[in-house]
Amino acid sequence: MNGIELLQYAFFRNALLGSLLASIACGIIGTYVVTRRLVFISGGITHASFGGLGIGFYFNLPPIPSAMTFSILSAFGIQWLSRRQGVREDSAIAVFWSLGMAIGIVLTFLSPGYAPNLSEYLFGNILTISRRDIIALALLSVLLLLFFSFCFRAIVSVSFDTEFARTRRLPTQFIEYAMMLFIAVTIVLSIRLVGIVLLMSLITVPQMTANLFTVNYAKIISLSILFSFVGCVAGLILSYYLNVPSGAFIIFVLIVMFFIAKAIRAIAASKRVQG
Repeated sequence: MNGIELLQYAFFRNALLGSLLASIACGIIGTYVVTRRLVFISGGITHASFGGLGIGFYFNLPPIPSAMTFSILSAFGIQWLSRRQGVREDSAIAVFWSLGMAIGIVLTFLSPGYAPNLSEYLFGNILTISRRDIIALALLSVLLLLFFSFCFRAIVSVSFDTEFARTRRLPTQFIEYAMMLFIAVTIVLSIRLVGIVLLMSLITVPQMTANLFTVNYAKIISLSILFSFVGCVAGLILSYYLNVPSGAFIIFVLIVMFFIAKAIRAIAASKRVQG
């Protein structure tokens, strides 16, 4: 069965559309995360979301809204502890990272019966993306595009130098909390693609690859979206034919793309030196 024939199936079309929308959201958010050096924070929020999943399983609540609520509170908690309570940022991250994982493990264990689709949340299964997931990702992508369109200058300033942005009387605190909110929401809505375990790579590797070719903030976003979508589609199709987990293979493809781009840059640089 070739790629064209796969398009006949609704689950595959949903996977492609979900990949595109998630690539837009992760491309935008990931550029802020990488530029602001918040990779460790995004990892903390990602793993803290497992606490929300555990709460959802135990109290028979919808897992994704439960995980999103817990992730948002964790993101704000990290920001509050590190900014207001004098706790080192890495320590604040470790607190919520560990708390979320502990709550998730305990409540999942205590939940009656077997937690449904737990492996899909941990390791991802892009083929299970539903129409509801697509609508949520579409709304998130639109909100992100609008927010970045109206606040682009302030976001770029905060990304590179928060103190300078503060001296220019830009709404730095609003931008920081708004971006933490968007990071948490993007992480939770993208869990089905690659899972909690590997999601941090989806919002960092395409941006690292894009950064090899440009330092322009807007261009990094555009290239990140492109690389992310190409990696998702290639990983999805190859995982289907190789019969391996799609989430892990998508990340594998993205990392291979990064090393190929790195090699191309190195070869181009050596040719310039020789020339």
